[in-house]
Amino acid sequence: MTEWVNVCSVDDIAPLGSRRVARERGIAVALFRTADDRVFALLDRCPHKGGPLSQGIVFGDSVACPLHNWTIALADGQAKAPDHGCTVPFACKVEGGDVFLDVGELATRAVDLAPPVAGPRVREHC
Repeated sequence: MTEWVNVCSVDDIAPLGSRRVARERGIAVALFRTADDRVFALLDRCPHKGGPLSQGIVFGDSVACPLHNWTIALADGQAKAPDHGCTVPFACKVEGGDVFLDVGELATRAVDLAPPVAGPRVREHC
């Protein structure tokens, strides 16, 4: 049986916007709200170069990665052609105006992926 955790209100996510949900382990989950108030959850990491999808532009049923404009489907995390790859989707439901995520998925999905590193590369001294 799925255990759900209330993470926010739908109103906490702007229409055509997003919100990040931190996890104990792993990269945050990004919640996205469409113009017609549907809510989706994806790992906040583009499959291309690891860009933060939560900072992208939501349009229709997709989000555009802010780094290189890859289009990612909100329903399943798949990149749209001509790009290929996917990010991890999370089960999400809305009840009574609140957004819920699956506790088991939050604790286990994609916890081994390293977050992207921004900024200049640090060189090790020999």
